[in-house]
Amino acid sequence: MSDVLRRSEHDLLGERQVPASAYYGVHTLRAIENFSITGTPVSIYPELINALACVKQAAALTNNGLGLLDREKTEAIVRACEEIRAGKLHDQFVVDVIQGGAGTSTNMNANEVIANRGLELLGRRRGEYQYLHPNEHVNMSQSTNDVYPTAVKVALHFAISRLVDAMSELRRAFEAKALEFAEILKMGRTQLQDAVPMTLGQEFSTYAVMLGEDEERLKEASALIQEINLGATAIGTGINAHPDYAAAVCRHLANITGIPLVTAINLVEATQDAGAFVQLSGVLKRVAVKLSKTCNDLRLLSSGPRAGLGEINLPPVQAGSSIMPGKVNPVIPEVMNQIAFEVIGNDITVSFAAEAGQLQLNAFEPIITHSLFKSLKHLHAGCLTLAKRCVAGITANREQLQRSVERSIGIVTALNPYIGYANATVVAQEALDNILQPEILIKPRPIPLARE
Repeated sequence: MSDVLRRSEHDLLGERQVPASAYYGVHTLRAIENFSITGTPVSIYPELINALACVKQAAALTNNGLGLLDREKTEAIVRACEEIRAGKLHDQFVVDVIQGGAGTSTNMNANEVIANRGLELLGRRRGEYQYLHPNEHVNMSQSTNDVYPTAVKVALHFAISRLVDAMSELRRAFEAKALEFAEILKMGRTQLQDAVPMTLGQEFSTYAVMLGEDEERLKEASALIQEINLGATAIGTGINAHPDYAAAVCRHLANITGIPLVTAINLVEATQDAGAFVQLSGVLKRVAVKLSKTCNDLRLLSSGPRAGLGEINLPPVQAGSSIMPGKVNPVIPEVMNQIAFEVIGNDITVSFAAEAGQLQLNAFEPIITHSLFKSLKHLHAGCLTLAKRCVAGITANREQLQRSVERSIGIVTALNPYIGYANATVVAQEALDNILQPEILIKPRPIPLARE
């Protein structure tokens, strides 16, 4: 390829030709070559890219305030970060979401993109690092080991907030149905057997309450990730950072993000401890399990329409079969079930990755990050889909519900205080025997065997 389309950059391994149009540099280029794993770049999570820009902007402002970085370089870095936070240059964050190196490739990708955009703002060419260097200036007073987990926590805070909003929308959809179905009597069931009467509204209100509980649990988990280790640098000792850097950069980052961030008391502990990620993952699993249980109920209650429970109707959204005409399947609850299965698996991944950390660093935060963001992203989409394309359109089969109450022996439970359990059992058995007497015997037609 022509030299016009390439620029030369070097690192400790030697010199490489980087595409001239690229804002990333040689470190990112090597990461692209080394980690061709999923084919999915980190830019799939825009919250993470924006959070990295927030961290780099806060660092530049802090270094300037401490007299370590001149005004011209600071302004170039800040302007580049602001552009990234506005959604620009996200396509230049190209390293794979799964990578070795504890997130170093992602941090270097950010350093290089910000440096090269900053160089343009200074009137220089990309790659002229003598004027603004990815490591010397953009990464000043920092290490991947404090930048990456801090950016992940900031990004998770944004993603959690979005998920809570989606869960709130789904909760309100269930609350609306609970109100709509408040007077519709039906049979409650335990172990899939008739229990005692309840209302359909009561049944749907439980789904709303479960969501509300988990919204609170997510907010609690979000509070735990407000503690950051920025300023720890390599292992928590703060080497190469000014003594006042940690406190000052936390203040700047809190102002930029609007998150009430605090610096961890023990930065050595905070640099190696992935406990907050494990806690969040566990809450996401809890959300997933309960949503999946709710969707199991919706599929069961709508089963049929003639040969199942058929108590509610889910809105038809697509044809259900390539061979059976008229068949409509509960595809929206089914997709939420599958999201839940994925989230449960992601939680196992987070647990193993957190446990595998060694000594002063956990090298496996990239897979923790990928797993958490997948869970958050897919749960967010699933909640909105379930609310809009399923719950909002659910209707009740009132006649079927009434008929099931009238024919159920479960209502005999109300007689216990008056005639006693033993006598009520006799009544129930007699009623059941009468129900089981067939009025019309329908003999199935024999199916002819194929000729040999």
